[in-house]
Amino acid sequence: MIDFSSAPSLESLAPQLDRFFSLAPSKIASLDGTYDDSKGSPVFTVGGKYTTRGWTEWTEGFRYGIAILHFDATGDPVSLQSGREHTVTKMASHVSHMGVHDHGFNNLSTYGNLRRLMLEGRLPEDPWEQNFYELAIKVSGAVQAARWTERQGGGFIHSFNGPHSLFVDTIRSCRILMQAHRLGHVLMGEGDRPISLLDRALQHIESTALFSVFYGEGRDIWDVPGRTTHEAIFNTKDGAYRCPNSQQGYTGFSTWTRGQAWACLGFAEELECLASLPDADLEPFGGREKWQTLMLRAATAIADNFIENTAADGISYWDQAGPNSHRIDLSVPADPYNPWEPVDSTASAITAQGLFRLARLMHAQGDTERADRYHAAARVTAASLFSEPYLSIDPEHQGLLLHSIYHHPNGWDHRPDPSKAPYGESSMWGDYHAMELAVYLQRLIQGGPYLTFFH
Repeated sequence: MIDFSSAPSLESLAPQLDRFFSLAPSKIASLDGTYDDSKGSPVFTVGGKYTTRGWTEWTEGFRYGIAILHFDATGDPVSLQSGREHTVTKMASHVSHMGVHDHGFNNLSTYGNLRRLMLEGRLPEDPWEQNFYELAIKVSGAVQAARWTERQGGGFIHSFNGPHSLFVDTIRSCRILMQAHRLGHVLMGEGDRPISLLDRALQHIESTALFSVFYGEGRDIWDVPGRTTHEAIFNTKDGAYRCPNSQQGYTGFSTWTRGQAWACLGFAEELECLASLPDADLEPFGGREKWQTLMLRAATAIADNFIENTAADGISYWDQAGPNSHRIDLSVPADPYNPWEPVDSTASAITAQGLFRLARLMHAQGDTERADRYHAAARVTAASLFSEPYLSIDPEHQGLLLHSIYHHPNGWDHRPDPSKAPYGESSMWGDYHAMELAVYLQRLIQGGPYLTFFH
């Protein structure tokens, strides 16, 4: 369980953030200067050098988004040039990619961040450039919404595994549908039938809350409140739910912690976006209270579960019930060099941002006890992430956040010492979400504009 007694003040994190930002330029430059783009998008490091390995090009937007967010934090024109030029020259295929469930990852990290910076006055006002970013977001949202499976009582954006597969990760891609909706866009179907992007986003969020998150209601004997499953399986003939499953976790009956992290941050961000929508937008789909209640229930269950099942310093192990998890002591700080189960710092980086956002929402609702609990847990986690051994200070290592895990069951992660669990490597999603968390916190500390995906 996370040790709240070690929670630092928010302001005391500022020097750690400054150090983190100072490490980024050389790593961005190293990747831009040495990586062979013909091999595909960089995914994770092996021996400190980025390489590719994966199912799809789902990490490319994170690479350029890191540079854009670094400019956001520091005003570094070199980082802006790198992120901006790569977005224009490399990201078009992701806007119209029909075979993936990760449009929110790729396109909001790039087009979305650049549009936000222009609206904030950080980039020179240029209506045509802004229209370029907005067109990309609109098309991406519609293409993502078209990847659709009907289930009994609703529907969902199916994963690249096929129409039977609901991934918990995809709740963060709902952001691209929500932002495209806010820009006035719809998906045009057969016979020129307009399909609401908001409706599809809300249906997917509901499917995730109902089938990817557990609430201690006896769905199975491992139904623990706040547990998540990576994948939910449906019968595509009649739309019936069949079972939990996992691709990157240990089993469908255990909690893969990065999947839980995507849900924690996803629900928190969608709740913030929900508050920005007029009642008239939500009334055709059941009204504001329905969706707020659904999402808050899921988000708080997940947050409470994370706090109870994470090491004292806020660093996650890769799965809450890996085969040697009984050997792990959660009452002490996580040990990335242990011989039993790998930590996954990326899960903590993603969850920490979700906890900060959820704490703000709880405070606004008057639930100060829960707000204080989530905020303290997030501060503990952030302090660990932006310190050694998780902060990558080696100038020869291309990553920013160490001890990331990609696919432990498949054995894809590098093991410098075969007698220990994988350790010491970075990933694009880990580096990006560490940077996003750092920018989010910098703005809170300095009183800057509140960071959201929607504008």
